[in-house]
Amino acid sequence: MCRAIDLLTNIRRIIKLHESMLKDICGEYRLTLIEATIISFLYNNPSRDTAGDIVELRMLSKGNVSQAVEALIQKSLLKRRQDTEDRRKIHLSLTEAAAPITQEIEQIQIKFRNQVFQGFSEEERELFAQFNQRIAENTKIEAERGEIR
Repeated sequence: MCRAIDLLTNIRRIIKLHESMLKDICGEYRLTLIEATIISFLYNNPSRDTAGDIVELRMLSKGNVSQAVEALIQKSLLKRRQDTEDRRKIHLSLTEAAAPITQEIEQIQIKFRNQVFQGFSEEERELFAQFNQRIAENTKIEAERGEIR
């Protein structure tokens, strides 16, 4: 049986590996880690394009995301537009200037997946995806019940 400490340690190691890989492009493009994370998130999740989505799904602080979004707008890597149906909702999108960064992010994602799943067969990767989806559903249910604060 999987012990909680093993699961939590593995999750943290995976996050650290991903962050260290993103840090590689930070220096080159003069980005903070959270700025690179936001670019990566928007690139990989085009339908989840608000600061609220980033806060919720990446579990980042609202204030840090807000500051990073402003910095990315100042760097002309991000633009915002108001929702046509709900004026309170602001959509974020990457600009053409972010294209070189997203190309590198795409390469980082491939390398990341290859490293994390090294030695896994295609069948094992598919099983992991199914198990991971079930874990996500279980934790979402508990969060909605108020178990996760």
